[in-house]
Amino acid sequence: MRVTDGMLVTNFLNDYNNNLERLQKNQNMLSTGKRISRPSDDPVAVAASLRIRTDMARNDAYTKNADDAKSWLDITDSALSQLNDLLQRTRELAVEGSNGTLTQEDMQKIVNEIEQLKAQMIQVGNTQYNGRYIFAGFKTTTQPFSETNNSYSGDNGIIEFEMGPGGNKIAVNVTGDKVFNVDSTGTSQLLVMMDNLKSALDSGDHQALSNLIADVDKQMENVLAVRAEVGAKSNRIDLIQNRLQNDNYNFTALLSKNEDADLAQVITNLQMDENVYRASLAAGARIIQPSLIDFLR
Repeated sequence: MRVTDGMLVTNFLNDYNNNLERLQKNQNMLSTGKRISRPSDDPVAVAASLRIRTDMARNDAYTKNADDAKSWLDITDSALSQLNDLLQRTRELAVEGSNGTLTQEDMQKIVNEIEQLKAQMIQVGNTQYNGRYIFAGFKTTTQPFSETNNSYSGDNGIIEFEMGPGGNKIAVNVTGDKVFNVDSTGTSQLLVMMDNLKSALDSGDHQALSNLIADVDKQMENVLAVRAEVGAKSNRIDLIQNRLQNDNYNFTALLSKNEDADLAQVITNLQMDENVYRASLAAGARIIQPSLIDFLR
């Protein structure tokens, strides 16, 4: 086979371009830290990365829901703690007013404090989180309790947050009808009890006050039971947050293993490709020799 100068030059240019492409690829991996810059580099790895990123995005959404639910439950627990303190103070005043040794002026002072305690209970019942009433059920934009009456304006809707695949949901809210002991007529028995205490104090009915102490104890037991339920949910969400954090770490590690380049190997390959590139330039300088025209100038 006859070998011409044109064939030598063409083969040299092809080899030269191949060496240059390998050099560029390694330089790109070194600068980005990634071994994949386009799907054609490794289609299987690209498909795996897409699946991992989808899982990470879903995990991030679950994490945001868990954080939101944790904050909601923390606000709820704080409100229930305040309500329990108010009931405890109410009980102390009821015991004080039932001993029969207080003057009418002293009884009036207790009446005034009972009124303030009831007003504060209503304020606790209207606690908001992120602009939503936490005790209103689904009616999160409706104020559930009012100082003008003892009725409940919310509903018994349960708000659930999804925190995992397969419909893993947790109810984050506690409805006001459960906390404030709302009866079938929509009236809060807790607030009615506060009115009854005020009436008994106004009339000086010590026996009625003694009987109402048991009602106060029942309301406190109810609030404590609800608070225990909230605490159990909060503990579960803590476990879910830890799991989601571990999942995110594992996804990140898996994505890094799938996409990141071995920098030590890349540097070694880059040095080798640089040497090959320089050798190809030297070889090309010898292949493309001066022609007859160069001597005729």
